Amino acid sequence: MQPKITIAFYTTSGTNQTIAEIAKKAAEEAGAEVRLRRFAETAPQEAIDSREDWKAQLEKMQDIPVISHDDLKWADGIFFTGPTRFGDMPSQMRAFIDTMGPLWQEGALVDKTFTAATSAGTAHGGQETTLHSLYTTAMHWGTVLVTPGYSAEAMFATGNPYGFSTIAGDIKDEHRPALEHQAKRLVEVTARLIGGSEVEMKEAA
Repeated sequence: MQPKITIAFYTTSGTNQTIAEIAKKAAEEAGAEVRLRRFAETAPQEAIDSREDWKAQLEKMQDIPVISHDDLKWADGIFFTGPTRFGDMPSQMRAFIDTMGPLWQEGALVDKTFTAATSAGTAHGGQETTLHSLYTTAMHWGTVLVTPGYSAEAMFATGNPYGFSTIAGDIKDEHRPALEHQAKRLVEVTARLIGGSEVEMKEAA
């Protein structure tokens, strides 16, 4: 079975869109069908207008659909990426997550795979705690966490077993293999899970 992966990002300067696009390409190369989505912007217009890069980035990605509950129901695996805000995910990501109560109540996310990536203004600006926060949230849904760990040599380049992370605006060529590995690992683990589910259903029948 071809795994279905939803990759959703939030960004103000473009770093996490780039992360999402690299992950999308890698996931497709690994055999997945991918939906690329963005989290809706919830900041007031005056805040957006105060930064030219933020305003330009928002205009640039208008053709990318905003994530919906349907995108998560459709997916077998989920990849979220966004910048850190004071050691946690941005409010724009949390605003969407806070609408997901109905999905949680009906068990619509149970046994889907989940992984995450992030960026920060500095090397120690809350990258790990942001990933931990995303994973803590995903555990409430009953998802299967797929962290990269040190499951490939490329992971030693970033030093982060929790998920790809980088300084904003600085995705080095030598770091890209770690991100690609994480996306491909998500696809591979997801494929095993949905393949196993199919076998179990046939045996039960």
